[in-house]
Amino acid sequence: MATTGLLKRLGRMLTEDLDVAEDVRVERECREPGTQRAKDCDRGDEATMTGELRSVQTGCKGKTGVLAEFFDGTDTVLLKWIGRNRIPGVEPGRRITVHGRVATADGMKLIYNPSYELHSSTE
Repeated sequence: MATTGLLKRLGRMLTEDLDVAEDVRVERECREPGTQRAKDCDRGDEATMTGELRSVQTGCKGKTGVLAEFFDGTDTVLLKWIGRNRIPGVEPGRRITVHGRVATADGMKLIYNPSYELHSSTE
């Protein structure tokens, strides 16, 4: 029994360390001059941020729109393009620079219809 608990704790420690390392990697690679960190942006701020898209959902539950989870290594921001069913190039894992006014919904930071610049896949 003690071995099982030890293995679970060891597995959790290794996974948490990998998550932290990934967050640090994303933050380091996504820092660009003239951009803000997501954790420093508050509701009402106009912000420009560079990060990665972790997930992208299109046309959920019969509604039009594209919803993407943006992460810059410091915090997550939801990006919502209203009235679009699909945006070419907006896909998980893609690096992107977004600009817009930060709102909040259900405790999450959110930017509606952000302007964006897709970075090449080789960066």
